[in-house]
Formats: sequence, C-alpha cells, structure tokens
Amino acid sequence: MSPLPDFNLETFFSRWEFAARHHLTASDAQTVSVGELLALGTDADRAEFASLGLGYIPTWGGDALRAAIAGTYERIAPEDVLCFAGAEEAMYLLMRALAGPGDHVVITVPNYQSMETLPLAFGAEVTGVTLRCPPASGLAPYGPFGGASGALPDRGWTLDLDEVRRALRPNTRLVAVNFPNNPTGAVPDRATFEGLVALCAERGVRLLSDEVHRGLELDSARRLPQAADLSPTALSLNVMSKSYGLPGLRVGWLASGDRALLGRLERLKHYTSICNSAPSEFLSTLALRHGETLQGRNRALIAANIPIFQAFFARWLEVFDWAPPQGGCICFPRYLGGDGVEAFCEALVRDAGVLLAPASLFQSALADVPRDRFRLGIGRSNPGPALDAMDAFLADRAGK
Repeated sequence: MSPLPDFNLETFFSRWEFAARHHLTASDAQTVSVGELLALGTDADRAEFASLGLGYIPTWGGDALRAAIAGTYERIAPEDVLCFAGAEEAMYLLMRALAGPGDHVVITVPNYQSMETLPLAFGAEVTGVTLRCPPASGLAPYGPFGGASGALPDRGWTLDLDEVRRALRPNTRLVAVNFPNNPTGAVPDRATFEGLVALCAERGVRLLSDEVHRGLELDSARRLPQAADLSPTALSLNVMSKSYGLPGLRVGWLASGDRALLGRLERLKHYTSICNSAPSEFLSTLALRHGETLQGRNRALIAANIPIFQAFFARWLEVFDWAPPQGGCICFPRYLGGDGVEAFCEALVRDAGVLLAPASLFQSALADVPRDRFRLGIGRSNPGPALDAMDAFLADRAGK
C-alpha cells in the first residue's frame, strides 16, 4: 500500500470549517438537535433512549437499525445491510477489499477524493470517466473583475455510458459512481443510470453507487432508484449525514444482496471501528422511521433557498455562472473573475469570513476538472447573512 496523500478537502476544512463566520460550502443539509429528533418519537422512545445502555453493539449494526435501513429500499432485507461509522469507513474497507494490485477500477470525475485515492493507494489501476459539462459560449466582453461576463448557464453534467464501456477492461473489478454528484449536484436520467447497472451486470463488474445525497431532489422524477434494488451484486452506500442532515451521528451503511461480500467487510471492520455508538444507532433508527419528515423538511429548505441564491447571482452576472443542483444540496458554479477562483476564495474567507471550496480541492489524478469552479452549499438555513457578506465583498472590489 502506498502512503495516503492529504485529503485536500478535509485538510482545508480542518483549517476553515469552524473558523469561518459563514459556511457556504457545506455538503450536508441543515441539522436538528437531539431534542428535536427525539420529539419526532413517542414517550416510549424517549424513555428508551434515557435508559439506553452504553455497552458494545453488534458489528453488523443493531437489528432495529438494519431493519429501518432496509425499509428505505425495495428489495433489501435487514440481512443485506452492514453498518459503519459514517460512509468514509465503508468506502475505505470496500476499496481495501476490492481494489488491489492486478485490479482495475473505473470512477466518475469529479468525485469525493477518497473514491479515487484509496484504490490508487491500494495498488489498483484506476480510470476516470469525466462527467461532461458543455463549455460556456457566447461570452460578452470582460467585466470589472477581468472575467468574461454573459456566459451561458450550465446545462448539466452528463454521464456518457459509451465512455464507461470503453473504459472497461478484462480485469475491471469495480465501477464507482456518485449521484447526486459531489461537487456538481448532477443526476443522470433514469435510463442512463439503469443502463449503467445493466452494463456492469453484463460485464460481470461490481457497481458501487454512492447515494448519500439521494432524497433531496426537488423534482421527484429526477430521483434515481438505488443500485442495490436493481442488481444483486451492486452496492448502495448511504449515510445519515447528508440528506437527513445528521452528520454528528456518524452512522453509514452499505446495502447489497451479496451477503458474502458484506461478511468479508464485517471482518475487516474488526480492525477499524468494531461497532458503532449505541446512542447514535438509536437516534439513527428513530430518524429513519421519520426519514420522509426530515428529508421533506430539507427539500423545503432548499426550495426556499434557491430564489435567494438566484437573486444574488442575478446581481453578479459578470462574476458568476451558476445553476442550482439537479439533486442534493451542492453545486459547482463557475467564477469568471480574472484573478482566478483560488485567489477569490482565499480573499473571500480571509476578508469577509465566507467559506467556499475552490476547484483545487476537487482536482483529480484521473481526469481534468474545471479549474474555475467552487463548491456551493444551499442546504443550510438562513443563507442571507453569508450572501450579504459576500455581496459587500464583491461590491467593495468593484468599487460600487
């Protein structure tokens, strides 16, 4: 195994996430308090939580939690679920099990860094398949920031199945995708996603589908089926952190009809977390029983936020080219300023206390990622103060 490089986004967050006054790049939806979550339950639930023992729990996850997770799928039983301490532990152990010397992995780009860094570190050959975004055209003259103004809006980042097909090799063991995508918010159409599942099944390649942002699609027609419901060998990765807005619980899972593979991963988990926190599993079970309430609340929050962001970006057409996410609560707008997105984001957080994640944090060793982008989060409540601070920063630079 090669040494793991720094995790660029997380290293950046360790410096700024809790230091910046305004976190405008969060990939999770608005959270709730323990009291608010318990209020969704019954008196019996609250009494049970108060008397909960703080001993070890099963490595697979407790029966109640696995049943609640299985209830979010169409064809998954509790025995088809393995729980983890967040999604990252699941990603680490799965790549450890499936991506080693002699193996080939295909991964979509842009991505969450560990999806590509781990198989590379474990010795696998890795090929990137880039989500395509049509370039801006019809650019107007340069604006006051030295950037081109009037760029056409993004028309969506698309997955090309033919490119996936061309990337497959005889030793391809895994295709890993993430939809709704981090950082772009892209969601392929259902026919494309089902075609991907069919292609992997036809070629005998396992599919890993990172679905942690699923459930926040404002257009329900854009919500994709879960891969584990479509194929007995596919794996669906999910977590309480993103669409449910409960990252502090640190509970994630893999769902798959391949119980033998889950058994291998359970034994690997003995070397990492061993088991989850009992209070976290209890609260996750309660949250999943009220999952539609939590996700519906967060969808409503995103729907209310979009016009606020639309109005902000309409004031700065010469500086930004943006479109809201197709799914999830993050998107990847273009910065048009001549100083470049890295310098812009650094000055913005230093001088205005507004945190954005610049494109350098999403660069890939596998394929090019546009370098004029930044990740924007629209799933938190009350974005007004952050946008006001950003507006004042931009106005000051423009001399308005």
